[in-house]
Formats: sequence, structure tokens, C-alpha cells
Amino acid sequence: MIKDVLIMGMETSCDETAVSIVKNGTEILSNVVASQIESHKRFGGVVPEIASRHHVEQITLVIEEALRTADVSYEDLDAIAVTEGPGLVGALLVGVNAAKAISFAHGIPLVGVHHIAGHIYANQLVDKLEFPLLALVVSGGHTELVYMREHGHFEVIGETRDDAAGEAYDKVARTLKLPYPGGPHIDRLAHKGEASIKLPRAWLEGSYDFSFSGLKSAVINTVHNAEQRGETIKPEDLAASFQASVIDVLTTKTLAAVKEYKVKQVVLAGGVAANKGLRAELEQKFSGLKDIKLTIPPLSLCTDNAAMIAAAGTVFYQKGQRALLDLNGNPGLDITIHN
Repeated sequence: MIKDVLIMGMETSCDETAVSIVKNGTEILSNVVASQIESHKRFGGVVPEIASRHHVEQITLVIEEALRTADVSYEDLDAIAVTEGPGLVGALLVGVNAAKAISFAHGIPLVGVHHIAGHIYANQLVDKLEFPLLALVVSGGHTELVYMREHGHFEVIGETRDDAAGEAYDKVARTLKLPYPGGPHIDRLAHKGEASIKLPRAWLEGSYDFSFSGLKSAVINTVHNAEQRGETIKPEDLAASFQASVIDVLTTKTLAAVKEYKVKQVVLAGGVAANKGLRAELEQKFSGLKDIKLTIPPLSLCTDNAAMIAAAGTVFYQKGQRALLDLNGNPGLDITIHN
């Protein structure tokens, strides 16, 4: 009889304190998330010091709740997987040190996980991964196309040269005087408007890289120019036009990479994966490609959570990867550490 593998995942890279217990890398036994959105909303973005303090206050409570919900003890765990980077260094250190303390006190193996690898493996919690695959990672800090020929292998074939898509969403939302976080508000507004305003698309021919800084600036200039002329722009039309530009570039480049790399599966990952417009457009464009599987995680697994870290951690644990007690938070961590 094959023994089940139980992994505790811990995620504190930004403004969610999250702990999860996952069985065999696919079954969530608990997934507890303490969000800080209300604390950061009045500042219009995440304040690193406040985030770190909240993590310190919440981490023990969240760990205990995850164990209680899963009905397991430390003795049942095979390993602890923790986000070691990238992220806010003060926030990362809270999770890393909590994981190291538990590892040392209970003699449990420790596994460091790259945050984006976690987002990609969130898909394993809903569907079997088939290789080679392509991951479209879209979040507040990252916009990347990642090619995987097998479990634990990551090759970044395209990335943002300036603003990530989620970052552009938040900046455009501020221009439209929408609350933080801006992404969901832009998405809702876009569905009420028409993409009738001409905005640029940065194709960066010859590469799979992305650039959204020019698009963000174009939106801001459109608003300022209209104000100077005393004209009124419908916010829903501007939101729809902005979102159409972002989604067009993301989906077109993804399809091009699919054809070149001849992948069997495409997975969507990251906080912006919750965007309804992006999800719908990907489903529409891939509906005619019968030999390629498209996997999009549920909304609960798009934003930062610890189940995704445990899922990725299970793969790395089974591949024999271990972290020592000198593990540190690394805000600039490269995803290829797992290759």
C-alpha cells in the first residue's frame, strides 16, 4: 500500500497569511487564508511594514486552524513547503522563519518553493498536468510565459519588460478613482462598456515578452487630455478598451507560443487569472484546439493561497529537494532554482 504524502504549505509573500494541508499534491484538506485587504485599502496598495506586522500577528493562528480543519498533527506531516520568494522580504521572512521553527522543533523536512511555481501548480489541484505544457502567469508583480517539459522544470520564454499586467490594472484603476485592489473593479466595469477607445498594443515582435507601461500611460493621457478639453469619457468604455488591449496581447502571444513549443496543455496562473474577461477569451480561443487542454483554476486558487505552495512542494519533496535551516527570504528568487 502506497503511503499518502501530507504537506503543509505556508505562504506569506505579500498581504495574505496562508497555511494549507494537502494530500498527495492534489487533495486539499485545509486551506486557511487571512487577508489584509482592508488594512491596505486606504493606502491604495500594500504597505510592506504593515503586511509584515499582520503576518506576525496571524501566522500562529492560521497554522493552528489549518491543522485543526485538516484533523492532522505535526507528526502526520511529511514536509513543510514554504514560499521563499519572490515577494516582500519582511513578509517572506515571517513565513520562512515560522516554517523553519516547526521543521526544527518537530524534525520535519523543509522545502522552499518559488511563489510563481506555486501559482502554476494550483492547476494540479483541479486537473492532471500533462507535459510539455505552457503556463500563462498573470499577477500583480509578474506576467510570464513559462514552458515546462516535465514536473519541476521551468523555462521562462517570455516576461514583462516593465509593468506587470496586474500592476497596470491597479494604476489604471487609480486613474479612474476605483478602490484598491483595482483589477476586479476594472473587470466589472469593462463588462458594462464598449471597447470603443483606441489604445496601443505592444507586440514586441520576435519575442514572447510583454510590455504594459505604454498602455498604462496611454490611458492616463487619454483621461488627462479629455479633462483639459472639458470632455467626458465613459469610465466603463475606457475600462473595456484597456482590458481588451491587455487580453489581446496575452492571448495572442500565448497561442503563438503554443504552436511553436507544441505543448499538450496550457494553464492559467496568478491573481489576474481571476479576471473574467481573460478567462472567457482564453476559453473561446482554445475551444477550437481539440488536441490542447486548457486548465483554468477556480477563483479561490487564483489569488495567493498556501494550497498551491503545498501542491508544488509535494512535487519538489518527491524529487528529493530539501532546504536547510539557513533558508532565507529571497525577494528576487529565480524560478529556475527548481530545474
